[in-house]
Amino acid sequence: MTADADTPPRRSLLSAIAVYGERRSLAMLALGFASGLPNLLIFDTLSAWLRDAGLSLEVIGFFSLATLAYSFKFLWAPLVDRTRVPLLTRWLGHRRSWMLACQALVIVGLWLVAGTDPASQLGLMATFAVFVGFTSATQDIVIDAWRIEVAEVEKQGAMAAAYQWGYRIATLTAGAAPLVLAESHGWNFSYAVMAGLMVVGVLGVLGAPREAQHQIRPIHAEGVAASPAREVFEWAIRLALFALGALVLGSGLSGNADLLAGLLGLLGLSSAGESLTAIWEVKPWGVFAQVAGVIVGGLIIFVAARPLRSMRTRPGIYLGAAFGEPLGDFFGRYGRVAGLILATICLYRLSDFVLNIMNPFYLDLGFTKTEIAEVRKFFGMFMSMAGVFLGGLAVVRLGLMRALVIGAFAGPLSNLVFAWLAAQGPALPALFVAIGVDNIASGFSGTCLIAYMSSLTSAGFTATQYALFSSLYSLPGKLLASQSGRLVEATAKSADAGGPAAMLKGLFTGLPPETFAAAAAKSQVSAAALGAGYVSFFFYSAAIGVAAIVLVFMVARRQPPTQTPAQSQGQAQTA
Repeated sequence: MTADADTPPRRSLLSAIAVYGERRSLAMLALGFASGLPNLLIFDTLSAWLRDAGLSLEVIGFFSLATLAYSFKFLWAPLVDRTRVPLLTRWLGHRRSWMLACQALVIVGLWLVAGTDPASQLGLMATFAVFVGFTSATQDIVIDAWRIEVAEVEKQGAMAAAYQWGYRIATLTAGAAPLVLAESHGWNFSYAVMAGLMVVGVLGVLGAPREAQHQIRPIHAEGVAASPAREVFEWAIRLALFALGALVLGSGLSGNADLLAGLLGLLGLSSAGESLTAIWEVKPWGVFAQVAGVIVGGLIIFVAARPLRSMRTRPGIYLGAAFGEPLGDFFGRYGRVAGLILATICLYRLSDFVLNIMNPFYLDLGFTKTEIAEVRKFFGMFMSMAGVFLGGLAVVRLGLMRALVIGAFAGPLSNLVFAWLAAQGPALPALFVAIGVDNIASGFSGTCLIAYMSSLTSAGFTATQYALFSSLYSLPGKLLASQSGRLVEATAKSADAGGPAAMLKGLFTGLPPETFAAAAAKSQVSAAALGAGYVSFFFYSAAIGVAAIVLVFMVARRQPPTQTPAQSQGQAQTA
């Protein structure tokens, strides 16, 4: 690995920890809280209110579409990069003005939700929930951009850690406090209080240091004659295509085709919509339809934003600049290394994303639901927060690329602890060890990846580029994760038939007879073979992480020195 501008002078442990006490880190903690609170309130907690009001599970499931905006928020990120908020921008700066405006709208949205009755005003509540989802997703775009622009590269890990702490505190608050308040004072009062808690984010904005002077890249339309009638028609066509592409792409990213099916229903193609939903949700192959949706939706958006070759028009120039220039800037800065960088982003946490069968694994092993909940949700959360802290500390002390390399090893190696857990049986201490090790590793590597993606953005395009990176990184994992259960069962059957995994069956001869027994009967294999299938799967999940390790080393050798927008525009203001 080469030494470059990425590697700061080595800090002492105390000075590295002191980064967490800086003003911007404390502001980031509050902003992380403001980001996590509305997300859980409309995605999860609201379902308890709806069920309490006597609504069906089908209706409650439809409310999950309120968070669809999070899946394709990068589509309006260029607007956030290029548009000033009247009056506020001069006072607070570009990013903080957007954050404050979004928070005000989230507060209004939650207050409106609090004033509705789902039994008689379901449509109105759904509208308000969608409004909260959209404004909250927009707030996330701006918070990420501010975080990147206000701190230099080596402090991005600490900033990412502070954000994640705040977010996790918010999810705990939004998951428990509304239920307690609703029990004694009713749901309307509960959500009104939650709207009031958004003041934490407002205080975070007002106390946050102002980012460096925001640079809005000019769009050159000189020499193009205005033609209002033609331009209105062209805008209508392009925006319609853009909306269609966004809908298809968002349906793929979120794994939910209900809105797409609803559109087909409005066109009189209800049967086609039902078929599409069935294809989208079939296990395990529906994920390939979802990925195809991402690709098709992206192509439609590309066509909608592409300037006309035959003639230059204002709509084509504007959309081409808004969406093409951020990508052109990235590929222009990194050249041939750009492909390696994108591959690294996509594969860095692949070994974590395939672990989508962990709850079935714990149950099959013989742990009770209460044990799983207590260890995974509570103990695991604190271990994850510890990993987040260590990731931020590593970026400050070791430099971004060295921390990124460590994180690339941490993810795959931590998966091997589950292979060890499988051979221990339902031993509670072993469950604590396994979940503790895995959550620390995933928190560490996740923080390093966030810091790395932050370092790849450039002035003027921060929001757009980071939103694109954060949307890409989990896509390959969705593909492989869809096959996890099939791999376990297929390997178990192979082990019973004398295949290579049969040598692992001996690991389970001394375990309690109930271990894997019930699950093995359902899969029509022996308990020892199912255990061998799980162990093989965990080795496989570690092995696929080797690709990320190789890519990180390749990128570390070839990537030119990176700077955040804060560095490229000069030091961020701290007053």
